[in-house]
Amino acid sequence: MLLIQQAEGVLVADQMNDQLAKLDTSVAHSARLWNYLLGGKDNFAADRAAAEQVLAFMPELVQSARFNREFLGRAVRHLAGEAGVRQFLDIGTGLPTADNTHQVAQATAPDSRIVYVDNDPMVLVHARALLTSSPEGATDYIDADVSDPARILTEAAKTLDFDRPVAVMLLGILNFVVDDDQAREIVTTLTEAVPAGSYLVISHPTREVNPEAVDRAVAMWNDGGAAPMAVRDPDVIARFFDGWELIEPGLVTCSHWRPDGNDTTPASEYAGVARKAG
Repeated sequence: MLLIQQAEGVLVADQMNDQLAKLDTSVAHSARLWNYLLGGKDNFAADRAAAEQVLAFMPELVQSARFNREFLGRAVRHLAGEAGVRQFLDIGTGLPTADNTHQVAQATAPDSRIVYVDNDPMVLVHARALLTSSPEGATDYIDADVSDPARILTEAAKTLDFDRPVAVMLLGILNFVVDDDQAREIVTTLTEAVPAGSYLVISHPTREVNPEAVDRAVAMWNDGGAAPMAVRDPDVIARFFDGWELIEPGLVTCSHWRPDGNDTTPASEYAGVARKAG
C-alpha cells in the first residue's frame, strides 16, 4: 500500500510539473488577475500590472470580483439545499480561494460531486493540491477550454452521471468567447447533455452599471495580448437561458441575486440561475 501511495505521489508531482512547464507568466491571465483582485497571492507581475491599470479608473472592480464570488456561494447553497442538486460542472474555475464550489456544496450535501474545468496550468496545479473532496462525495479536475464542450462532457462523465440533474456553472467565462453565435452553441451543447431538473448558472460582465469604465477596461485588456474578452447587454446574456426557466429574481446584477443581507451595490456583472423543465 505504501509503495502504491508513493507511486501515486510521484505521478501527481510529474503531472504538476508538466502543467507548470506550460505556464506563461509574461501575459496576464484572467484567473490570476481575479485572484489578485480577491486578495490572493497566486499571481504574477503581468497580472498585477493589468489589474492596477484597470483599477486606476475602475476601482469598483475589486468589489465586482467579491460580489461575483459571493453570488457563486449563494447560488450553490440554494442548488445543493433547496433545489436538491448533487452534481456540479464548474467551467472556468479560477484559482482556489475561500468558499469554492465543492466546499459550499458539500457543506450542505456531503455526497455532492463536483467537476472543475480550466485551461490555466496554475489553476490545475492548485486544484489538484487544494480542492479535496468530502469522503462521501467526489471532486475532479479537467484540463480543457470552454470552446471544447464535447471534450468537457466526455471527461466529466467519468465523475458525473448525466442521467441525473447537473448544475452547469459558467461564471465569468462566456465573456472569453467573443463570438455570440459560438458562445450560444457552447451553452446549447452543454445544456442539451443534461436532463430535466438540471440548472444553468451564468455570470457575465455588462455595460449596464459603468459603461465608459467597462469599455475602457475591456479595450485595455484586449490590447494587452491576453485572451480577448467581450461584454454583453443583459438581453444578449438572457438568450443563453432560452428554453430554461429563470428562477427569481431573474437576470440581475450579481449583488442583487438573493442577497441575503449582502451589500447590494450594483456591480458590472449580471447573473442568473435557471432550471431545465421537463
